Amino acid sequence: MLDTAKTTDTQVETLLEVNNIEVIYNHVILVLKGVSLSVPKGGITALLGGNGAGKTTTLKAISNLLHSERGEVTKGSVSYRGERVQDLDPAALVQKGVIQVMEGRHCFEHLTVEENLLTGAYTRNSAAETAQDLEMVYNYFPRLKERRRSQAGYTSGGEQQMVAIGRALMSRPECILLDEPSMGLAPQLVEQIFGIVKSLNEEQGYTFLLSEQ
Repeated sequence: MLDTAKTTDTQVETLLEVNNIEVIYNHVILVLKGVSLSVPKGGITALLGGNGAGKTTTLKAISNLLHSERGEVTKGSVSYRGERVQDLDPAALVQKGVIQVMEGRHCFEHLTVEENLLTGAYTRNSAAETAQDLEMVYNYFPRLKERRRSQAGYTSGGEQQMVAIGRALMSRPECILLDEPSMGLAPQLVEQIFGIVKSLNEEQGYTFLLSEQ
């Protein structure tokens, strides 16, 4: 069973809306049915549920990453800023301002920390703005600045989670989908990362939809 919790005022506009979606894998396996949620602009919304409840599938349905796993949204709709987006290419959705940070802290292991961060800016055209945003990421994650020339595959789990979030920030998103950012991390690191998420929301205005158990 999935549930949502929000930290926002009631009069804020809806940025992202999922309306009664159904997801099927391999044309026969029903994974989600009747899932609806709304994400208010400038808020933090949590998608809560146990292991196997469908949290990751829900986020992938929003970010259009299901097709790589032979999944598809067969009913319902996903809207961003009032526009149906479920048929968009994932890269086009990123350009519109929605990006997902996958569970498991995916990094390009053989690239340095800084090279990983810069891959998040591949859609950007201004070198000056990219450099400015890189400094912003380093301000929120000073540990990454210390390790910027280290190979990402040799950094700690917490540092790799920071890299994954920082790389998403480099695309200048409006809405960030965070899939179980606390997975496998020590409680102290979890508290630190959620503190940074809260700061990014309050100081930079990022909207977050995050899934957790």
